[in-house]
Formats: sequence, structure tokens, C-alpha cells
Amino acid sequence: MNGTGSSAGLPYLDAALAAADAAGAVIRPYFRTPLSAERKSDASPVTLADRGAELAMRTALADAHPGHGIEGEEYGLDNPGASHRWVLDPIDGTRAFITGRPVFGTLVALLQDGVPILGIIDQCVTGERWVGLAGEPTRFSGPFGGTPRTRLCPRLSDAELSCTSPDMLGGNTAAWRNLAGSVARVSWGGDCYAYGLLALGQIDIVAECDLKIWDWAALLPVIEGAGGCLRSWSGKALDASSDGRVVAVGDPALLPMAVQKLCPG
Repeated sequence: MNGTGSSAGLPYLDAALAAADAAGAVIRPYFRTPLSAERKSDASPVTLADRGAELAMRTALADAHPGHGIEGEEYGLDNPGASHRWVLDPIDGTRAFITGRPVFGTLVALLQDGVPILGIIDQCVTGERWVGLAGEPTRFSGPFGGTPRTRLCPRLSDAELSCTSPDMLGGNTAAWRNLAGSVARVSWGGDCYAYGLLALGQIDIVAECDLKIWDWAALLPVIEGAGGCLRSWSGKALDASSDGRVVAVGDPALLPMAVQKLCPG
């Protein structure tokens, strides 16, 4: 989806960038400091940084676009009937954050009638930022270099596969290992940062489970704008009813092969 027309998300980009900046301003002072984490009902951790960053984003977005809906991991959904909905994950990778590893990120997405038209992956400690606008090439900025373009990798046997943690696979472990047994190498960790690396051509496949809409909505425009695709394990487009099993590929030629390994038959 590297189109040349004006993106539907472009008029809202300034607000999205301001929200990411606001989150980063909250998060950075907490990084690698003593910080307690509470355990939520799903056993995932949450900190003052997560909650403060989401509140800062909500304030920035509500001020800029008061008629829009806002859905965040920590504070739920406001204005559910709005056709435009911001979807936020203040710290995607809280486990990495609380252990001092800079491979977490802030996710900002804007959905129009349920379809992501804008997505940002922001790593506020390293200063890296991916911006995806539906129909436009992905933009990337950061101090380490990198070109926002996935790489050609038409064979599974040459592919680099990534997953955040084996714990997230649960009953899908055997299917995931079916894919893992066909690739060149497997790496663990990364949360949303791994998808950013896929958009830079460093990783070829990310296959994971238990992703909520705030985990994947911002990733989709970034990955598609870099030349890749993000789908369910069955190969279908993601939406609010998806079951949380997602696969991202840098080279779209890998998708049918990955799907066949993940959902044989």
C-alpha cells in the first residue's frame, strides 16, 4: 500500500505526533528507576508510567479532536459512537520497560470506521519513531539509521522469525513451532519494537498470540507502508473481532507459506 495520494490520516498526524511526544515526556523520567508494577486481572503488569502516559495522550487528543473516540489499554473507551477512534497503548512492552530494556514502545493509532488509517510506533528512549499513513510510504526517524522498507525474502528457509515470548503462545505452541521449524532463525523479545524492525527489513516474520486491538492497530499502517502485511494466522484482515493471533511478514510472498504452517489444512 505504497500509494501516492493524500492519506485519510494526514489531517490528524500533528495530533498523533503531539500525543506520542506527550507520552514520551511522561515515560522517560521513569526509565531505569525503581518503579513498582501492579498486576492486572490478565496478569500483565502496569505502572505509573503506563497510566500517566495514557492520560497525557488522551488529554492531547481530546483537546485537538474533541469529537473523536479514544480507546486505551488502561482507561477504556470514550465516545464509542464516533466514526474516528484513537487507539492507544502507552507502553507496549511493560515487562521490557520495568527491566530497563529499551525495546518497548508507545502505540498511537487512528481508526476510521474500524479501519486503521494512521499508526505510530514511538521509542522515546532511543529516539526512534515509525509513522504509517494508509496509502503512503512509512516514515522513520532515529539516531541509528535505517530505511523504512521491508526486504525481499520469498523463502521461509531464509526468514528471520520473531516472537515476544513463548508464554503468549499457550495452546498455539505446536502450530507456532511448525512455522519456527521452517525458518532460518528465531529470536525472542521486542513487543512492538520487533514490528518496527520488520518495517526496517531486519526481521522477516513476527507471529504472536493474544494481541488486543491496541497492540496491533498502530502496527498495520506502519508495516503496510513499508511493503509488508499484517494478518490473522488464517490470513484474514484484522478487525476488532479478530482472535488475537497475528502474523506480520515483510515480503508478502511469505504470507501464504506462513499461514499454511500456522493453520495447516
